[in-house]
Amino acid sequence: MPSNPLPRTLGELKASAYTPARVGRSVKDELRDNLIARLRKIAGADEPLFPGIVGYEDTVIPQLVNAVLSRHNFILLGLRGQAKSRILRALTTLLDAQSPYVAGSELRDNPYAPLSKFSKDLIASLGDDTPIAWMTPEERYVEKLATPDVTVADLIGDVDPIKAARSGHELGSELTMHYGLLPRANRGIFAINELPDLAGKIQVALFNIMQEGDVQIKGYPVRLELDVAIVFSANPEDYTARGKIVTPLKDRIGSEIRTHYPESLDEAISITEQEAWTARTYDDAVEGTRIDNIFVPHYIRQIVEQIAFIAREDKKVDKRSGVSQRLPISTMELVVSNAERRALLHGESEVVPRVGDIFAALPGITGKIELEYEGELKGSEAVIREIIRQAVANIYDTYFTDTNTQQIEQWFNLGGSVELNDKQPAKMVFKSLHEIQGLFEKLTPLKVNSRTPVEQAVSAAEFMLEGMTAHKKISRSEARTFTAGEKRRRNEDAANLGERARDRLQERDIEEIARNRTRRGFN
Repeated sequence: MPSNPLPRTLGELKASAYTPARVGRSVKDELRDNLIARLRKIAGADEPLFPGIVGYEDTVIPQLVNAVLSRHNFILLGLRGQAKSRILRALTTLLDAQSPYVAGSELRDNPYAPLSKFSKDLIASLGDDTPIAWMTPEERYVEKLATPDVTVADLIGDVDPIKAARSGHELGSELTMHYGLLPRANRGIFAINELPDLAGKIQVALFNIMQEGDVQIKGYPVRLELDVAIVFSANPEDYTARGKIVTPLKDRIGSEIRTHYPESLDEAISITEQEAWTARTYDDAVEGTRIDNIFVPHYIRQIVEQIAFIAREDKKVDKRSGVSQRLPISTMELVVSNAERRALLHGESEVVPRVGDIFAALPGITGKIELEYEGELKGSEAVIREIIRQAVANIYDTYFTDTNTQQIEQWFNLGGSVELNDKQPAKMVFKSLHEIQGLFEKLTPLKVNSRTPVEQAVSAAEFMLEGMTAHKKISRSEARTFTAGEKRRRNEDAANLGERARDRLQERDIEEIARNRTRRGFN
């Protein structure tokens, strides 16, 4: 709460620090002034300009700063899941904490320079007693998702015949207008997502507002010198395609800023860690729901992010659609949930996701990947399973490139097998894994030792077995039973086939000898 209450009348406002010069700044000047102050404040400090925006510090953010300093209307071009909307909403942090307007005004008029007839008449009538209301930065941000059915009435406004009939005003009077979203965003920021989806005539209306400050409503010319910072977002292909956007509007957009997906695993992990709901709480009053800790191993986070990185390069995935950063966020939440379910079923107090939980998170992946024709033929589930296998193999190599796994392979080649699924508690799985000779000794790169909790040790061991499976050193069934590698089984099958062939050949030889002897007996 401020120490001094905000002015509530025009007279109080005139006597306050909210001078005509301060209140009368345009929105773009206000954004610029506050941005300059913010840049001065964080100079030399390890503090982000826009908290929550990760991975754009050296690419998008500098271009955005230049656009604001230049007082440009700008557009963000990027595929889905590249934080375009979040960046636009972050612009509200550059607005003043409080901004006064004439109470009751649909256009949120500046009390010192009202725009609408309503406010002008009210101030002429009440003078310094005119009531003043206040806007927060969030209230000064208006967002619209563009769709083909958006009309001029939605965006600009329309004549309201009912209002005209009740008030007795002519239809052409400003007081009979029902204002749309754009006029109601006056003295604020107006954001339009997916700009190319707007019909051509709507784009022309926007152009008129940006260039001339006037529009026509039902044939009545209305002069609206709006003070609005207009920002857009769009898919780059739609934006650059001919016929998707009218040239005059494109020409009036001051800056074109391209967004991108995270460029490194660490950036992607930071984004998912920030956005995914993994810090979960439990009701201690309900018996049996106690979970003491949720521990997500770093290699699990790496694999989840690697899935998105591989999918963006896979030829079976539609690159024009993109692979949203929401994919690893949703996947991570489902991975934790599957581990959580397993812990609750077996009465365990620690939740530790495993690689198997990533395969259980397929529903969070299939809906976020658009496939090319080749991928459709193969099937989405098969494509995604192969992508997960590649991700596991890549991350496995970062930890175990120089690790000799022959002892583990030999154990499986001698007929050993182990089943890892959600039906068994971690302690039982841990006991089964200890039968594999040399397995836990090889987990040093994952910092697993005798003091490591059982759940974490089991997760690390499964990661190693899954990595060996991805490299075809051992095999795993759909029931998650690990056995000898496919090559070993093929060799055994070939040997068995050779033995059976020799047996059949010997049987034929014996039969032939018997037949020959029978023929000689008749001679």
